[in-house]
Amino acid sequence: MLFRSACALYLFPTKALTYDQHQNLLRLLKEIDPDFQNICVVYDGDTPTSQRSAYRRQARLLMTNPDMLHTAILPHHTQWAQFFQNLRFVVLDELHTYRGVFGSHIANLLCRLKRIASFYGVTPTFLMTSATIANPRELSESLIQSQVICIDEDGSPHGVQHFITYNPPIIHPEFGIRRSATAESIDLVNDLLQHNVQSILFVRSRRSVETALIELRAKSLSSRQSIRGYRSGYLPKERREIEAGLRNGEIKTVIATNALELGIDIGDLEAVVMVGYPGSIAALRQQAGRAGRRDNTSLAVFVASANPLDQYLAQNPSYLQSHSPERALVNPNNPLILLSHLRCAAFELPFTDTDTFGNLSAQTLAEYLLVLCQMGYITQSGRSFFWIADQYPAQTVSLRSANAQNILLQSIQGQKRITIGEIDYTSSLWMTHPGAIYIHEGETYEVIRSEEHTSELQSPNTI
Repeated sequence: MLFRSACALYLFPTKALTYDQHQNLLRLLKEIDPDFQNICVVYDGDTPTSQRSAYRRQARLLMTNPDMLHTAILPHHTQWAQFFQNLRFVVLDELHTYRGVFGSHIANLLCRLKRIASFYGVTPTFLMTSATIANPRELSESLIQSQVICIDEDGSPHGVQHFITYNPPIIHPEFGIRRSATAESIDLVNDLLQHNVQSILFVRSRRSVETALIELRAKSLSSRQSIRGYRSGYLPKERREIEAGLRNGEIKTVIATNALELGIDIGDLEAVVMVGYPGSIAALRQQAGRAGRRDNTSLAVFVASANPLDQYLAQNPSYLQSHSPERALVNPNNPLILLSHLRCAAFELPFTDTDTFGNLSAQTLAEYLLVLCQMGYITQSGRSFFWIADQYPAQTVSLRSANAQNILLQSIQGQKRITIGEIDYTSSLWMTHPGAIYIHEGETYEVIRSEEHTSELQSPNTI
């Protein structure tokens, strides 16, 4: 009977990864029992409003992301009462991404989750998976504020990988200037494409994706559809199409930011080319690991830029292989982050003066709650603290950035406006202001008007 009623929560850092793993899980469930497919659902910002009520009733394997848990599930936990009463497992995938400020937010989010689970009388078991980091146990225990058992034996299939550190040739000996790492990488990827080798070119920025996409398409004899870009700002449908094209082999080369670092199933890739050092050994290994995920032989090429750090690594290539990946650190008790989540937690459930939160003692927690009382968010009545403010706190607390608002990008084609992508509010201020030139999927647009929620773009060729 426990199995028949047990529920599990699956947390993934991105929508793309959620969708990808949902498809894999559905195939597995179909082999066990076709009826099980109805209880495995994705609940995120793309879930149609008309389906959400049914999902709240029937979900037993709930797949979502931290942002949705933060803004739509925990604050409305009474609508999920049946799910929380039967919650037995919480699975966190790609644990290594939960570090720094983002990880500190996630640690507090998980404290809120455990607090609500306790309210419904359950203590779920946490299962966490991670790519290579130096301190998986420490990070896990910091995130869930409990002891964990670390299993660090890698049983995943992988073939031989050849790792090459490549320094572009010097083109001006007098000044020691080398050829552009991006231009050299485009030539390398073009050679791979001519030999029908499926590959990823990792670049450092969204704009670099578009410029490299234009240059590679101009050089290559392959069709435009076999060479694609992949970055934040593309519509979900566009991303799913690219991921499917990589899996079935229709797309031979994809130029991407670190959006493809995560463990999305993108088929049997044979080669990875990385333009410049991505900032950490862990990220370098994660990008290199996108090729050779089965038993096939694969190739990873690190192309050094003119950056002094890249040049040091080019002169000392053994450094990347001999040094351990970096430690992932979080600080859940950062006062600004902690106070934000205490506001959200007080909205979800009242506090008492004997409650704890994470690793905070009851006394320390009470001191923070008194600060929230002085700020007018909560009030103390007897030994309890209740939420009294009018605002909905989770909407004002972003787990990832200072402003959670996204701007839709709409292309004007005659009398029609077609949404081609989206961009976060902070980036929109310098990338899609009126008069800016914006590149999307290798096509160039001029921004003619920007408003609070949309930016209107027009192709310069039609002006």
